[in-house]
Amino acid sequence: MVMARRPGVARSSWPIATADLVGLAGQLSVAMARVPFRKPWSGEGNLPHNLAVAVTRETIRSFMGYCASIRIDEFRSIELVLDDLCGAVLPPFVRSLDVEQEAATVAGVPGQWFRPRNGASGGTMVYLHGGGYVGTSPKMYSVFVAWLCRRTGCEIFVADLRLAPEFPFPAGLEDAVLVLEALIAGGTDPSRIFIGGDSSGGGLASTLVYSMVRTDHRPIAGVVLFSPELDLRLDEPSIAENAGRDILPWNIPTSAYLHGVSPAAEAVSAVSQDPSGWPPTFISFGSDEMFRDPIREFVDHLEKVGVDTLAIEEPGMFHVFPILMPWAEGSRRAFRAVGEFVRAHLPPLVERPS
Repeated sequence: MVMARRPGVARSSWPIATADLVGLAGQLSVAMARVPFRKPWSGEGNLPHNLAVAVTRETIRSFMGYCASIRIDEFRSIELVLDDLCGAVLPPFVRSLDVEQEAATVAGVPGQWFRPRNGASGGTMVYLHGGGYVGTSPKMYSVFVAWLCRRTGCEIFVADLRLAPEFPFPAGLEDAVLVLEALIAGGTDPSRIFIGGDSSGGGLASTLVYSMVRTDHRPIAGVVLFSPELDLRLDEPSIAENAGRDILPWNIPTSAYLHGVSPAAEAVSAVSQDPSGWPPTFISFGSDEMFRDPIREFVDHLEKVGVDTLAIEEPGMFHVFPILMPWAEGSRRAFRAVGEFVRAHLPPLVERPS
């Protein structure tokens, strides 16, 4: 259930939504017009790769900037259109990866299940999608999660969490806890469960793990993070250094989500935590993203306390590149690595006697 369809969430009228969509199309056209002047041929890879990076960077940054400039009810209307579009267009691509997608509800939390078509499932992953704590939906993640499902062999539930500003912290955390506890209560072995997330969803995943460690929760198999937002203070050097190279807007908003909570609080910024007791952790990120330094710092914290950690920093790549450019060689390396990580941390399947 995309946020725009939740009870009590306001949407704009259709004439305003239409005007906003026209404005968004114009903004994206301007972004494309800027590409030739950004030296799109330069970069870490070959010419096609560099062009794809340049186009993706300009369009996504313009899209985010435009959505941040309009009222929340207008943003929800645009989000609804995109959710419906993804629901109509992406399922064939999901099926082409031998993955089945199904709408479902776990503990009252709506979402989407992704399962290998052959029925084999080595583990279960609870995936928390990104979107700056304010946007996107599981349907928009269909192709990326299908790739993740194919590579890991896991069944994956993408939770359709409550989002800010209508539902600020800790609403999303409460939803994630409900899903995790319901899966365990339903018979899923915690040693076969992974928690995954990207961007703000990666930050929320770290909050979920933090709450599990503090309550002596049974250990899970591992954590899978893509470009996680691990420090909401946003004061590391890479925030400014990579502002011109990343897809994120230079003025990343967090106040709608925090709703008065300190951005340095351990519950919302993993770099403030003592990660002792964390499960094995996989982290993929790019050298050109604004969150680079906090991620490096957190990886260092994990390794110092002895957490089994696999961190992959891809040169010349921006925020959540495996989601936006799954065909790129760097993305393929990340998918291969996460598949190996998941298989390495799953206990052997034990056949029950007939």
